[in-house]
Amino acid sequence: MRYMSSPHLGITIAIAIAVHNLPEGIAMGVPVYFATGSRAKAIWYAAISGMAEPLGALIGLAVHLSGALNLVAMGIIMSLVSGIMTGIAFRELIPRALQYDPRNRYAAHGIFAGMGIMALSLLLLGLL
Repeated sequence: MRYMSSPHLGITIAIAIAVHNLPEGIAMGVPVYFATGSRAKAIWYAAISGMAEPLGALIGLAVHLSGALNLVAMGIIMSLVSGIMTGIAFRELIPRALQYDPRNRYAAHGIFAGMGIMALSLLLLGLL
């Protein structure tokens, strides 16, 4: 569990998650605002969606502190989550990108650029 071996890596991941939450909140709030015309509802739904990660972190911390999480369980969980994310990308995100870019001028380039950025970040963090 490399993330637990380095406080620097843990802080870096926490900052990355926090920065990720800003556009996620906007992506949640803007459609609600335009659908309802209510800023309060938009902020409320964005806030509720933003609470999922801290709540999940607290649950994960409780499971970790209880000693119920070992390397095998962690590997199984990571495999399941990566499979779910890959399935979402192939079934939802890539077809939607091609729907908005029917001539495939940008979608494929964006997909491969994203893969390259992820691979580069893993190399730079020493995780690959």
